[in-house]
Amino acid sequence: MSEEPASPEAARERVGVIGAGYVGLVTGVCLASLGFEVTLRDIDAAKVAALNDGQVPIYEPGLAELMAEHRERLTYTLSLERLLERSDVVFIAVDTPPTYSGDADLSRVMSVVDELQRVGADSRHVLVMKSTVPVGTGERVRTELDARGLGHVGYCSNPEFLKEGAAIADFLHPDRVVIGDFDRAHGDRVESLYRGLGAPVVRTTVPSAEMVKYASNAFLATKISFINEIANVCEEVGADVAVVAHGMGLDRRIGPSFLRAGIGFGGSCFPKDVAALKQLAGNSGYHFQLLTSVIEVNELQKRRVIGKLKKHLGDLQGRRVALLGLAFKPETDDMREASSLVLAARLLAEGAEVRAWDPVVDGADRLHGVEMCASAEDAVAGADAAVLVTEWRPIVELDWAALRPTMRSPVLIDGRNALDPEAMVRAGFAFEGIGRIPDGPPGPP
Repeated sequence: MSEEPASPEAARERVGVIGAGYVGLVTGVCLASLGFEVTLRDIDAAKVAALNDGQVPIYEPGLAELMAEHRERLTYTLSLERLLERSDVVFIAVDTPPTYSGDADLSRVMSVVDELQRVGADSRHVLVMKSTVPVGTGERVRTELDARGLGHVGYCSNPEFLKEGAAIADFLHPDRVVIGDFDRAHGDRVESLYRGLGAPVVRTTVPSAEMVKYASNAFLATKISFINEIANVCEEVGADVAVVAHGMGLDRRIGPSFLRAGIGFGGSCFPKDVAALKQLAGNSGYHFQLLTSVIEVNELQKRRVIGKLKKHLGDLQGRRVALLGLAFKPETDDMREASSLVLAARLLAEGAEVRAWDPVVDGADRLHGVEMCASAEDAVAGADAAVLVTEWRPIVELDWAALRPTMRSPVLIDGRNALDPEAMVRAGFAFEGIGRIPDGPPGPP
């Protein structure tokens, strides 16, 4: 659904986006849907060519349709010069992966600053940092811009809060828009881009805006690790974590979000951002003990699945295990830090034969030694055990009763608490969830 900018002044701003990856592409397409002329620049020639042909390089529900609907306002280019000519407000949406030390790699961010000096950005340009960067990055970039004779170029921090699988809705209907600036006039220009959304706007300093992103993701990751620890205790004492989480979530101080136990978080944000915040604290002389535990719990949670399999099968040497779902969550093709990567590696190390299926992802290039199957039914056929790794609807809604006779042994591990334990036991499975009891009620939707 398109929404027009709230004022003629806002409509006059032209938008550039440097980096046509996940965040950059969603940001650019959504701003085009709001009526802005948007130019996206990427250094990958094949990606730019594909975008110009109308192809979408990532899987995100609704993105292809939105791109097609607003293609007349979208331009894709390899040229930074062309982007600067066609834009006034320029979003930076490049990768900031972790280095071996645990710090964020800002080389791509700084290369943009170098290019801006070479090309010559002018006083109408305001740089807006969408990439997730450590606190202090904005001040460093501001210093570098000034040192390169680009003091006339504005700079703001505008962190993104997009969930893969629901990114378009998150952009067009955000909980909040956070803008940090060095010059209020520059922040006003960025705020004007979002005025048509009617969302609460948090105006603050650049360091505070940068910290909002890290603190938000770290807190959500902490909730996930906490409920996973509760689930592990529930298994020891005979409680059902689905009931416990429901009871907790009714407390308004706690809320129900991110209280679904499972095999841990993954993706491009939570693992990287939690580690980066822990590293940032350590570099500042503070030991962030809580985040150390959050990371440890998340890593161990994936490996608990191996223990569950051994409980039912004994030695896994020569056993056939089916992994159902490869992406780190449903409705995305992203396998970064996915639980499937850890599970497959551990199973192969134990000598198991691993087969896998995902409705969107072909993990052949990431999961060496794993047999990729054409369907969930093919993956499960003849298996000694099946593990639900990603709660895709086509997996959750499988005819499990019909699958049971095709397996060599009926072991089913629900790593996302997406199935009804009682129904699975009735279907004849040796079933285990995460902190569930077999005769308990279904988990939360």
